[in-house]
Amino acid sequence: MRVTSDPESPEFGRAVPCRCVQEEDGRTRRERLLRYARLGALERFTFATLLPRGRSTRPEAQARYALAVDAARRFADAPQGWLVLTGVPGSGKTHMAAAIVNQVVEAGRPALFFTVADLLDQLRASYNDDAELSYDRLFDQIRNAPLLVLDDLDSYSDTAWAREKFDQLVSHRFHAALPTVFTCDRSPEEIDARLGARLTDPALAQVFFVAGRELPRYMHVGGMTRERLASFTFETFRTGGKSVQGRAPGLEGAAREARRWAADPQGWLVFLGESGRGKTHLAGAIANHRLEAGDTVCFANVPDLLDELRAAFAPDAHERFEDLLQRLRDVPVLILDDLGAQQTTPWAQEKLYQILNYRYEGRMPTVVTTNTEMSRLDPRLASRLGDLQISVMYEIVAPDYRLG
Repeated sequence: MRVTSDPESPEFGRAVPCRCVQEEDGRTRRERLLRYARLGALERFTFATLLPRGRSTRPEAQARYALAVDAARRFADAPQGWLVLTGVPGSGKTHMAAAIVNQVVEAGRPALFFTVADLLDQLRASYNDDAELSYDRLFDQIRNAPLLVLDDLDSYSDTAWAREKFDQLVSHRFHAALPTVFTCDRSPEEIDARLGARLTDPALAQVFFVAGRELPRYMHVGGMTRERLASFTFETFRTGGKSVQGRAPGLEGAAREARRWAADPQGWLVFLGESGRGKTHLAGAIANHRLEAGDTVCFANVPDLLDELRAAFAPDAHERFEDLLQRLRDVPVLILDDLGAQQTTPWAQEKLYQILNYRYEGRMPTVVTTNTEMSRLDPRLASRLGDLQISVMYEIVAPDYRLG
């Protein structure tokens, strides 16, 4: 390969094959292109070895995966612009990116593959006197590569030097519109705002979400495990308690309302009443009914939920705070049990507001139980819980359910 230095040439700044390269046979050319590509063990990652439907068993996830594979194939046939593949680890992003390089090499064209961490290590090492390529030559080779794959943007080292070099590389390829493939676990905007703006520029980039985290059908925060939940059904709910004369309906009416909502979960259902009135049992029965109907359900005790959110800030947390918060926002059916029993700090109020307001704006099916008077709740929450355009509020006035 050579790069012409003649500014009058239409090939100025581009890597073009020299005569010796043009005259070599196909096998020699392929071997040379593979060495240039730096694929290493990833040579075995081709479109033929991709899982045809991905790892998910869910039709919507399989359809999303198929769209990404189709886009990768088309990009390999005619590399133009930028292709950004995002999704959880193990979803096949690196396999697709390596398959693009392998197909381009098979077609006799050059392509270069780097994980971002390795790229930055190579650039640092090129400052040494005994480096195979000097820094200037290596950096020029990378930023002008006819096709460049940058794998695992999440490993981008957040140091001043790394930011400067990576920004120089991306800026050059952005302004020159050089074909580039990026893979990342998180959305580009989460990694770096400036980088994200370029990676999502519709004039240059195509962004495909390969796969999200496969959530279990049932999630719980607090003591309502799947085993314990199994005993909370409509069939085991006792409705023998009587309502207090002259006040709201008792257990039988509450059970009817819960069954109605469970059959067609629209908007919110809010159960109010003192402790021991059967609110948690009815919420659990709703959860069981929706699980049988195929929904994904999260049952969260509110005080335990806030403890879990606080713990998610720890460096060794099993789930990042942002991921946990988003999971609670997006789950198809969310049950928040014992709202109002939490310690009322500004932080706790703000987190609950973020979750409930997100679901309120999206009219997402939500069940709330509380033994706290509405006037004592955060006014922002009380306003949303009491909005009769989205919420059905049912006060259970009956003897203690646990005492019969």
